[in-house]
Amino acid sequence: MAEGDGGFARGPDDDLVATFQIEGEPVRGRIVRLGPDTIEAILQRHPAPAPVQALVGEALAIAALVGASLKFDGRLIMQTTSHGAAPLLVAEFSTKGHLRAYVRIEEERLAAQLTTEGPHPSGMDILGEGVFAITLDQGPDMERYQGITPLEGESLSICAERYFATSEQVPTKIKVAVGIASDADGRERWRAGGVLVQRIAGDSARGDADDAFDRASAHVATLQDEELLDPALGAPQVLYRLFHEDGVRMAPALALVDACHCTAERLAAILRQFGEEDLRDMLEPDGRYHAKCEFCGRRYALAPQEVTTGAA
Repeated sequence: MAEGDGGFARGPDDDLVATFQIEGEPVRGRIVRLGPDTIEAILQRHPAPAPVQALVGEALAIAALVGASLKFDGRLIMQTTSHGAAPLLVAEFSTKGHLRAYVRIEEERLAAQLTTEGPHPSGMDILGEGVFAITLDQGPDMERYQGITPLEGESLSICAERYFATSEQVPTKIKVAVGIASDADGRERWRAGGVLVQRIAGDSARGDADDAFDRASAHVATLQDEELLDPALGAPQVLYRLFHEDGVRMAPALALVDACHCTAERLAAILRQFGEEDLRDMLEPDGRYHAKCEFCGRRYALAPQEVTTGAA
């Protein structure tokens, strides 16, 4: 079995997203598997209590499932903004297969919430009231498209289903599992997996689209978390278990990697949006502008001339 970065044992189908088609049915779908090179690497960089880690993992899985349908070279950004102990959660997917995520935590508020007597808070409890947004970024020369829906329900997956129902008018079923599972070498690592199915227009050959989507959704609902998280159970095997009676074809997968697109040039471009007085106030005692990328943790120190000339 191959080794992922950091020496983690990889499963047969780790860190990928792929589309699939149920034979002869007006239903399309996508499957995602996140393992050592994605979710594990990202969560190690952002230590947090388990309920928050699970939120980040679910957001990454949803971003990949939704983003894998993009027909342009760009990014999909899944974001929640709320009034809870985790007021900001962001997961990004690029059409190159790059994933990154960030969660902002109010430490004292979260600690109080986790130590309160009674049932442990769910991830949605930690987020609190707010909004769920999906943004499509086609690059600097194109206008962004954003769909927003209330941050309500038992999971982020339900919010994503509501996004498709309201913004895209596409009936959608999403099942995501996030948790810790043992690798082939016995070490326990964070993993995530998910399946998305959507109704497409039916025709005389394919039959009734609503009935086909209802059947596919019922099959997805039977998925156990263990099936989505098992590193020894590949994506084709998961799909076969679900749809072998109808027949299913999985397209070639897109490899997913933990990668950030932050650069000194991007930081300089952001700083140039500020006025001269604000820029003077931002200068540190060493005469440079300092910043840290919240996604990957990389630190930057730019000289003033790098900002004014754009030659960072």
